[in-house]
Amino acid sequence: MKILFSKKFNKQYHKADKKIQTAFSLRLQIFMKDPHNPRLRLHQLSGKFSDFQSINITGDWRALYSEQKDGDGSIILFEALGTHAQLYK
Repeated sequence: MKILFSKKFNKQYHKADKKIQTAFSLRLQIFMKDPHNPRLRLHQLSGKFSDFQSINITGDWRALYSEQKDGDGSIILFEALGTHAQLYK
């Protein structure tokens, strides 16, 4: 599994509070070991976000990513980071 970050994600990450940045880093470690760990509350989105999956960072913060197959592995592209209200406008 290869992990990439979009420009938009990087911008949102750097604007986020240090507490959120730390929480994301911890969740990313969990994700890299076991993408389906129940603590991530991973779920496929629907509607206009149907190409994305979401993981829980804190109670209200989420990280959205898309996944593409790459030979035997996959490429995970983190595309957005924000609160529930910010992401799902």
